[in-house]
Amino acid sequence: MKCVFITLLLLLLSTGHAVAENASTDVIITVDSTNLRFNPSEVTLQEGQAVRFVWGGQALPHNAVAKDGLFDSGDPSRDVDYRFVFENGTAGSHEFVCEPHESVGMVGTITVEPAPLPPPPAEVEEEEDVVVEEVPALSLLSSITILAFVAVLRHPDEE
Repeated sequence: MKCVFITLLLLLLSTGHAVAENASTDVIITVDSTNLRFNPSEVTLQEGQAVRFVWGGQALPHNAVAKDGLFDSGDPSRDVDYRFVFENGTAGSHEFVCEPHESVGMVGTITVEPAPLPPPPAEVEEEEDVVVEEVPALSLLSSITILAFVAVLRHPDEE
């Protein structure tokens, strides 16, 4: 039971590390309230990475909406923490806007590059046919029975 608990604990810790590791590769986009701009307004990332739109305590409400409908942070708000992961197949250029401030130039572009291809699998060399001779195995009960039989045969009967 103790071994199962330790295994589960290690599994949970390794999963948490993977989530934290992925969050550290997020591209963060904030708001420049003074100029009504996204900061940065142009970013490049790879499929599998995420973008996070983060701002708080703004005087005016903002949102981030992709013109192609790929993502939408929701209704304009003064406090936003919205994360979107660009899955495989989302490579390309994605324009986004702050809906209330698009007309004054609060727009941006996210360029998503295709994920790198995994390395080709290593070729496995075919092994020559190996002949394995099978030796019959005896069970423990069979072994004890045979030993008892041999002991009886070797021990002369005493009368």
